[in-house]
Amino acid sequence: MNISLMNQKNQSCIDMCNQCACACEACCTECMSMSNTEMSGIMGRCMMMCRDCASMCMMSSMMICRGSEFAKQMCEMCATVCDACATECEKMGEKMPACKECAEMCRKCAQECRNMMS
Repeated sequence: MNISLMNQKNQSCIDMCNQCACACEACCTECMSMSNTEMSGIMGRCMMMCRDCASMCMMSSMMICRGSEFAKQMCEMCATVCDACATECEKMGEKMPACKECAEMCRKCAQECRNMMS
């Protein structure tokens, strides 16, 4: 199968990975803007998870686009990181809208990555 056809088949995963990366970056930025508040200690892990998740999502998207033989393994790791990020962001979701949105996107992305692996 040529790369163009593979990309069409996996476009929803590519799109979700890109959207999730953006949500993670927005969440991290919002957490950084609150870094001088009483919540700064508990947001540190959220920021780290969001940075890792954004990087993992972008790498997964690129590997799918290029038709890498390791794309499925990368998507498996991406799903794991997305789940961990979602769990962390859900802790802040009531107080910070970007964290709530990020958690939702991470859950969707994890599912898309699992769908792509099958």
